[in-house]
Amino acid sequence: MQQLCDLLNINYPIIQGGMGNISNAPLAAAVSEAGGLGTIGAGTMEPAELEQKIVEAQSMTSRPIAVNIAIKVTPYLKEIVELVIKHDVPVVSLSAGNPAPLIPVFKEKGIKVITVTASVRQAVKAEQAGADVIVAEGYEAAGINSNLELTTMTLIPQIAAAVKVPVVAAGGIGDGRGLAAVLSLGASGVQMGTRLIATKEAPFHDAYKQTLLEAKENDTVIVGRTVGKVRRVMNTPYAQKLLESEKNGVSVEDFDQMTSEDYHKQGAIEGKLSEGFINGGQVSGLIADLPTVKQLLTSMMEEAEARITSIRASFSTLRKNL
Repeated sequence: MQQLCDLLNINYPIIQGGMGNISNAPLAAAVSEAGGLGTIGAGTMEPAELEQKIVEAQSMTSRPIAVNIAIKVTPYLKEIVELVIKHDVPVVSLSAGNPAPLIPVFKEKGIKVITVTASVRQAVKAEQAGADVIVAEGYEAAGINSNLELTTMTLIPQIAAAVKVPVVAAGGIGDGRGLAAVLSLGASGVQMGTRLIATKEAPFHDAYKQTLLEAKENDTVIVGRTVGKVRRVMNTPYAQKLLESEKNGVSVEDFDQMTSEDYHKQGAIEGKLSEGFINGGQVSGLIADLPTVKQLLTSMMEEAEARITSIRASFSTLRKNL
């Protein structure tokens, strides 16, 4: 944990996921102010919009802010790389594509590089290319996922054994119990998205937050399998439309259109759950309150410490009984 925190200049080993075009400055700044690493996701944003969000976030906190670049998603890769360098963003997160060509560009400027991976092979290649931190994301996670569909529980120990750089667990984590669990598996920290949506500072529609608060363990669905575009979303009326379109043989092009960021915004920002989708991870079944970001991060650290202390005490008792 300490290595990760020192590397990223953060107090808690907790990183915000990118969240694509619904990323915003208030939530990213709140995460950083609370001791984690807030993140602005570039998604498919035009450079001017992304620059505005970076500047706004940096004006709201003196703590580090990261930018996530989904390499194959953004149509403005060159411009976004230039923005990250221009605004002295200290940490960049690379996902959805081959990070190798970009890593030296950022490392030359002293920018720390996080790469998001979904397999041991990807993690090893990212480390060889110079990544400072590896995020290992299981398919419990919200949003776009790997077609490999590997779980966080099985992925973390394998990747932690295969690389030397800090490993961060993503997918299915939303409290101190999850943090303690992945630390035990060899991770140095966690990346979260869904849990941070259900916080007071997150400027998303109340319908989105309420859906998470009311969610049960099976209230997410996977869409896009038939077209090779795996995505985990909340089981809303629009999600059922997506599943129905797949039954009817939707084309890749039409599915891409139906899951574009315009429809994401309609669900997440406008609360139109019959007209747009909302991403949600399987952790949504654990969400039962709406704390501030600071309360959430503090409680996670306290709960993780208590769990680990309790386990250690239990083992001590067992050894005495041998």
